[in-house]
Amino acid sequence: MLTLHLADFSLEHFMEHYWQQKPVVIRQGFQNFEDLISPNDLAGLACEDEVESRLVFKKDGQWQAEVGPFESYTRFGKEGWTLVVQAVNHWSPEVAELVKPFAFIPKWRLDDVMISYATPGGGVGPHIDLYDVFICQGSGRRNWRVGAKGEHRQFAAHAALLHVDPFEPIIDVELLPGDILYIPPGFPHDGVTLEESMSFSVGFRAKSACDMLSGLADYVIDKELGKTLITDPKRPIHTHQGQINPPDFAMIKAHLQSMLDDNTLLADFAGSYLSKTKCALDLQALDEPLAPDDVASELQEQPLVRTGGLRCLYVDETVAQGVCYIEGERFAFGPACRDAVIALCDHDDLSPELLQSGLQDPEFARQLTEWVNAGFWYFQD
Repeated sequence: MLTLHLADFSLEHFMEHYWQQKPVVIRQGFQNFEDLISPNDLAGLACEDEVESRLVFKKDGQWQAEVGPFESYTRFGKEGWTLVVQAVNHWSPEVAELVKPFAFIPKWRLDDVMISYATPGGGVGPHIDLYDVFICQGSGRRNWRVGAKGEHRQFAAHAALLHVDPFEPIIDVELLPGDILYIPPGFPHDGVTLEESMSFSVGFRAKSACDMLSGLADYVIDKELGKTLITDPKRPIHTHQGQINPPDFAMIKAHLQSMLDDNTLLADFAGSYLSKTKCALDLQALDEPLAPDDVASELQEQPLVRTGGLRCLYVDETVAQGVCYIEGERFAFGPACRDAVIALCDHDDLSPELLQSGLQDPEFARQLTEWVNAGFWYFQD
């Protein structure tokens, strides 16, 4: 089991002084760390249609990028290129373990575990990310330069690569296996591998107001909500036909605000919206479906494991009614299942004790069985 080791400060100190504020190097954050996936297996994943991947390299001094899937890598030689694969935690249980040490940040903020394999001199160029990232160095050595947050010009070095102008580093460090570099959004950085190496990046992304409002509009339309019209009986005579006067403006604002003030609606939207994964899941449906009694019996023998990347959330506003949100859908099981719903969302490995209240409910047991048969949860062999 991976354990995050902080020698110089506590987690509380990190969240108070570094999280979303400034970058920091955590030496030997993972002691005796070894690659969670081999370069060959990573390259194999990048051959699959369902997996997001890209190759970054230079040709005649110009940056190039190609999007997978890839059939072969021999034409790239032994130096100067990087393979980047997204959401590897969805496809490898071993890589999914890397998420657990960062459980002090809620799952709704998690993006994915991105892995890069680089040959000597390889990198993706200087750039700025819009998310928090913990870059965990695996095998090999990589040099990282991080600049201060500020007004940095960004430009397209290639159609698929947004780079930033040269910057003065505030961090210039060589990462060794087990070292971690934390970088908040907005800080320019550039990593160049010194030898064949692997980097494991645990990313945490937030949503912009634009994204959330767009998602809320889609949710309201899909659920056929918000159809109440503005009404204004007994309104006074209007003297300026082209004017939206202060009372009318206040009425319009209140009409929109009434939806934002509906906590149940917002809870259902937030849970559904934030539990939807952006990358494909590796769902292995059972060839021979189980019955609820089979699931309950099997749980007595071994834990039920959540497939990597599956997002399961609950909101305090609705969890008392046994409501949870899984892969973008809302499920309501009733107040008696509250504890089982919380366990379902809080734990990657489930025992019969954790699910006790749910297993006694026929609808919860039926839905759990449906999830198991579809591959959302599986029994560890």
